Amino acid sequence: MEKFIELLVQMNPFDLVQVVFWGLAGAISFYFSIGNARVWTSISIGFFLIFLSQAYGINPWGHYQKLTAYHHIVGTVAIMTITHGFLEYYVFCRTFEISGNKLIVYLSTLGILIAAGVFLLINPTPSPNTIRNMKMIENAIWVFLCIMNIELIRKIYSAIRDSDISKGFIAFGIVFVCIFMWRGADLYLQIFQWDQDWQDIITLMTEESTDIDEYMGRVEFSREVIRYAGVLSGVSVGGAFTYMYKLLK
Repeated sequence: MEKFIELLVQMNPFDLVQVVFWGLAGAISFYFSIGNARVWTSISIGFFLIFLSQAYGINPWGHYQKLTAYHHIVGTVAIMTITHGFLEYYVFCRTFEISGNKLIVYLSTLGILIAAGVFLLINPTPSPNTIRNMKMIENAIWVFLCIMNIELIRKIYSAIRDSDISKGFIAFGIVFVCIFMWRGADLYLQIFQWDQDWQDIITLMTEESTDIDEYMGRVEFSREVIRYAGVLSGVSVGGAFTYMYKLLK
């Protein structure tokens, strides 16, 4: 408990607020999946997993590299689950057919997460560079699938624009715009090796630095986008699910 409190005190206020809002959004989305139709299950579980992927920021065991790597895997599974869910919803809008049940979705997601955990356990401990690569892959997948989800949401809205819940999908579109900015800015810093953690590693290994000093304006702007877009993502997710819940009542 003391370690947990110490981490909370040391955390950047923006990072702490982001984790708290994603926690609320994750709880709302998980509750939403329990109380609504099967077609919403994958979407809701995916948003709940985002919170789990962000929770390493207040994790007392965050210094364990395999656990940090696992959080990035969870984040990747989250966006893939969300995308599958919106794709299912679009097919449902066109055909009014949905296969499977909630239990299968829960067990399938749990099985994937367990398999990922076993994969990390039987392999060597990831180095800091490996973890950075995993985070970069996660961000890249998020950025591209966010674009796909925005297009899916547009198509879903076009198909159900006359229904009561159509405005709820506008809210989800706003969510993915915020997430795209958040993850995109982080990926931008990683591509040019301007992310702070990697800067420290380069300095220790080569006693040289990158060209970050020449582009500090862009770097600081990207860091601000990451801070605010991350918080807005959590707020908008919680708001979108709450609004959708009221529309479906």
